Amino acid sequence: MGGWRNWYQEVVNSKPLFLTIYTTVIVGIVVSSFYVFSAVYSSSSPSTDSSNWLSSPPLSIADSSNINQAPNFSQHTMTLGTMPPPASQPQSTGLKPIWEVPKTKKMPPLKTFQLSKELVEQRVKDNVIIMTFGNFAFMDFILTWVKHLTDLGISNLLIGAMDSKLVEALYWKGVPVFDMGSHLSTLDVGWGSPTFHKMGREKAILIDSVLPFGYELLMCDTDMVWLKNPLPYLARYPDADILTSSDQVVPTVVDDRLDIWQQVGASYNVGIFHWRPTDPAKKLAKEWKEMLLADDKIWDQNGFNDLIRRQLGPSVDGDSELAYAYDGNLKLGVLPASIFCSGHTYFVQAMYQQLRLDPYAVHTTFQYAGTEGKRHRLREGMFFYDPPEYYDAPGGFLSFKPSIPKSLLLDGEHTVESHFSLINYQIKQIRTALAIASLLNRTLHLAGTNSKDMDTVMPPLWCRLDRLWFPHPGVLVGSLTKQPFICPLDHVFEVNIMLKELAPEEFGHGIRIREYSFFDNPSMPQQVKDSWLEVQLCQEGTGDCHASSNTTQLGVLKFPKHSSEETLKTVFSSFKDVKVIQFSSMQDAFQGFTDKASFFSSSTIEEKFKRRVKRYVGIWCCVDNHTPGHIYYDMYWDEKPDWKPLPPQTPEDDHPPW
Repeated sequence: MGGWRNWYQEVVNSKPLFLTIYTTVIVGIVVSSFYVFSAVYSSSSPSTDSSNWLSSPPLSIADSSNINQAPNFSQHTMTLGTMPPPASQPQSTGLKPIWEVPKTKKMPPLKTFQLSKELVEQRVKDNVIIMTFGNFAFMDFILTWVKHLTDLGISNLLIGAMDSKLVEALYWKGVPVFDMGSHLSTLDVGWGSPTFHKMGREKAILIDSVLPFGYELLMCDTDMVWLKNPLPYLARYPDADILTSSDQVVPTVVDDRLDIWQQVGASYNVGIFHWRPTDPAKKLAKEWKEMLLADDKIWDQNGFNDLIRRQLGPSVDGDSELAYAYDGNLKLGVLPASIFCSGHTYFVQAMYQQLRLDPYAVHTTFQYAGTEGKRHRLREGMFFYDPPEYYDAPGGFLSFKPSIPKSLLLDGEHTVESHFSLINYQIKQIRTALAIASLLNRTLHLAGTNSKDMDTVMPPLWCRLDRLWFPHPGVLVGSLTKQPFICPLDHVFEVNIMLKELAPEEFGHGIRIREYSFFDNPSMPQQVKDSWLEVQLCQEGTGDCHASSNTTQLGVLKFPKHSSEETLKTVFSSFKDVKVIQFSSMQDAFQGFTDKASFFSSSTIEEKFKRRVKRYVGIWCCVDNHTPGHIYYDMYWDEKPDWKPLPPQTPEDDHPPW
């Protein structure tokens, strides 16, 4: 309405040369009257609060009791009710805006969400539809996926819901959704489980159902995000029946051309692939679906690769980046792994950075901690959308600056021994930080903060060696992995265990974590940035180094090394309202627990803490010429004088160090 106002204001202020004074006055009165009317009309129109773009929707009358009893979307995402508002999204004519909450208070019948050509047609633009699918357990992933696309100005998308709970939840968020009729559980599905394989079959069924509608289909998994509009890139290859991503970790090109199909030895990945509604593509989709329905033990990706590699080559023509595949008629292109990134080419190699390219997508493959690990990877990359309370936890945050000697990081060869020396040095500091956080949690509880936990912000983790599922020489030959490199937390730590609720009577008080990029995230609120206590460790007895809650004028607290449990509790109880407590180092920061077993518990706080954090570390894999080839990390390696980084020597030794 502001544009109209400005236009009329210009008319009012203009002075036409060829009008009489009487005409000018009359026109001025008419225009002014219209302007006033417009302003009144505008002020009476209801406004939409952009901060509530994902606010809790009204419940349907029929199913409100079920929704009231529903669990939160995930441990950390809670209601997802107040994410940052999406960027404005250009819409084609007749395309309903995404995130526009329905004005009705009653949920339409489920049958209105059935997949049909007419339903898909409502979301198509330039004959392309972008889809993902999942169940309610992946609601936060789906909302993140949608928001990345709408922030890019893309709205021709549609979500397949595998349970009715997700249909309703997305409908009330204003996200285009259809019911896949899968009747899947609303809970998370483990990789490789029967339910996981069912999801793979549903993907093939969906593609086989959509292609006959005549639209191009960009099919995606929910554990990936779009960083750049891929549609112009895909349109560069109009003759391709299928453009697929892959698990390739060695670059075959150094620009943004398709990967050289003859050099792609890794599996084609069905988490990102573009289908055109051609006869060869429809034929492949049908055979793929029938293969998976005939044998529920076949993994959908393996089945796809078996079929499409039935015949591979030759090139479509001499200069083409496409190859004939499958039945000899299907034209296939392989998306470059440098910019349609896997979890390895993005988070480990940073291949796109080294080649000075802009990535289009990140898929959280090549990770080791299940769904929680995928979520944490996206958080490390600052790609995941969490609610405001994730960035402003009531109990505040504990962080520290990692202190790593140059010799551990850079000197000598990159070997198993030097890798474990580097990791163990960092593990010990992280262990100290977790102990202090656990202690301060307990202190803050006693100080009356209504059980508000302090979260530990993990530091960047440096590795010398890559982690995989098979023996390798440290890094994959031909890859662009630099040594050392900042490795994902799941390379060393069992992120899924760290984020799991463990029984406090056995494992002590919970310790929540945040990703190393936490304070760099644009969603970090200013009130957290402004509430910061810098703790500088010092040698007691030197200068002004003594246990006190007095800070310098710059808000710095001098704190003695090797402080006791009682000293920590006493000093930091004065800072329960500070949002961030950051230590200059964790090296020698804490002397150790001093509590004793009580009448109510035979285990001390320290014993429970040890029981908990010993489960936090995982394995490195793998050495060659030894079975098994993995080596267990040990949170308390320094308490074992003879500890060495060796794989289990006998089957009886093959267990975690707890």
